[in-house]
Amino acid sequence: MQTSAQLKELLARIDRKGYPAYKDTKGSYRFPEYVLSIDHVQGDPFAAPSKVSVRVEGKRAGFPAALYQSPCRRTALADALLRGFGRQTERYSFQAKGSGRSGLISVSRCGQEVLERTACRIDPESGGVLLRLEVGFPANGRTINARELEKILFELLPRCVSASLLYRNLDAKFLQAVAALAEDQAYIRQKLPELGLCAFVADGSILPRLSGVSALPMKDAVPFRSPASLAVTLELPHRGKITGMGVPKGVTLVVGGGYHGKSTLLKALELGVYDHIAGDGREYVVTDGTAVKIRAEDGRSIRKTDISLFINGLPNGKDTRRFDTEDASGSTSQAANVVEAIEAGASLLLMDEDTSATNFMVRDALMQQVIHRDREPITPFLERIRGLYEDQGVSTILVAGSSGAYFHVADTIVQMDRYEPRDITAQAKEAASAFPLEVPPRTAAGAPRFDRRPQASREFQGGERVKLKALGRDGVSVNRETVDLRYVEQLADGEQCAALGYALVYAQRHWMDGRRTLRQIVEELEGLMAEQGLEGLWEGSSNGMPLARPRRQELFAMFNRYRGLKLS
Repeated sequence: MQTSAQLKELLARIDRKGYPAYKDTKGSYRFPEYVLSIDHVQGDPFAAPSKVSVRVEGKRAGFPAALYQSPCRRTALADALLRGFGRQTERYSFQAKGSGRSGLISVSRCGQEVLERTACRIDPESGGVLLRLEVGFPANGRTINARELEKILFELLPRCVSASLLYRNLDAKFLQAVAALAEDQAYIRQKLPELGLCAFVADGSILPRLSGVSALPMKDAVPFRSPASLAVTLELPHRGKITGMGVPKGVTLVVGGGYHGKSTLLKALELGVYDHIAGDGREYVVTDGTAVKIRAEDGRSIRKTDISLFINGLPNGKDTRRFDTEDASGSTSQAANVVEAIEAGASLLLMDEDTSATNFMVRDALMQQVIHRDREPITPFLERIRGLYEDQGVSTILVAGSSGAYFHVADTIVQMDRYEPRDITAQAKEAASAFPLEVPPRTAAGAPRFDRRPQASREFQGGERVKLKALGRDGVSVNRETVDLRYVEQLADGEQCAALGYALVYAQRHWMDGRRTLRQIVEELEGLMAEQGLEGLWEGSSNGMPLARPRRQELFAMFNRYRGLKLS
């Protein structure tokens, strides 16, 4: 390791040389408060910025052990430090001048969710901090401007580090509140199963968002207030007593007029699988961590998935026990999405009638008379929803606005009325009794088969470089194949998609041998990330794309949408 003085001397030597001379700066340098590592140097001032990291030793950082002693506190602290560092870089980015991206200082941009990221890590033993960022190395044209880089590395960056990564310069009460909120959220999620609940929405929560393109809370929105019959009171470790709506396990139907808040509630529950920052309005909206949002997904590929629970006897004789298609219909895609969610370990399904295939969800009496059952290969979800819960322990929360058929099979019915929930289970059941549901007696369906065994493609076996590109939250490109993740609606951050891309490549190289099942491969990936962190997916590199931790459910979703997946 070299000293900061040696770095300054090096910058003086390469000043005004051609841009490739910046490559000489790669390495680690000790500054008074931290170690600076230049991990990757960009090829020219117009290319992707250089990758730099800052490591502050535990004693120097000075964070009390109580702030990072548990995984949830550690993730929350790293998230808070990253956000604080990001606010500092906004003040100093582009103060150093030059062509192209010269002077850029940036870190990962965090949304409303608290996610484990490679961008900032807390050492669980020492409390040391590792923060990764990007810096645009300055140039005039393609000639090095080392004086401007010296300004960044010796003036601007030290200010950012001092103001955001050293405990003595931070608001201790704020950091204690961050840790307490993380612990309270983890406590609620832990308590859900023993209380017989699949979700909890605290009174006073603000569910509507500012706009369709902003995840910030809406101003002057109606605060959530639980119906008395569904109210649950919890004693949190830090906040104390909190009351809200407990959504029981089983089948829950959310109904109401248009624009009354049905889908808004469902969206909050979708993202309730993640912790949220203070001030988001959904801090205490907590959902079963395995929950999966299900929708129709016309055009997606399906690889040898057992959808016979819902679809049998296709006219073309296609085997629905190992259903395979490059262009799924609405009903076959939704059937596959349900089965794949169960394979991924989901114990809660979230559905919205608006994004579902109608023929998959229900067939009314008139249609059954005109088109006889022996001519219809689809067993509607209406006829399977009770069995999913009673036989397999999979609950469902369904938003419906037009079909009353689900009144008959629901355990709990909530009406959203001007963003206020009302428990109308008794009234709805009474009204439904006047409209008998013509459903044949429920027959036990065999559990789907989950024995798919992926085989790696040749392109991943020869040690050749794999081209990987994240496409925001829309998906990831791996060599010539784009994995479309637009309809995997619980992905909260583009860095999760990047992690999914790396996970796909890693699994192809190491575990897709035709012997392991898809479940076993996902378990291997989860074990890798638990043991080595997300950095394990980089396979020894120190300059991979920034990553955020995806759930196992999204790992399954990515594999299932990869058109290049080969199964034995």
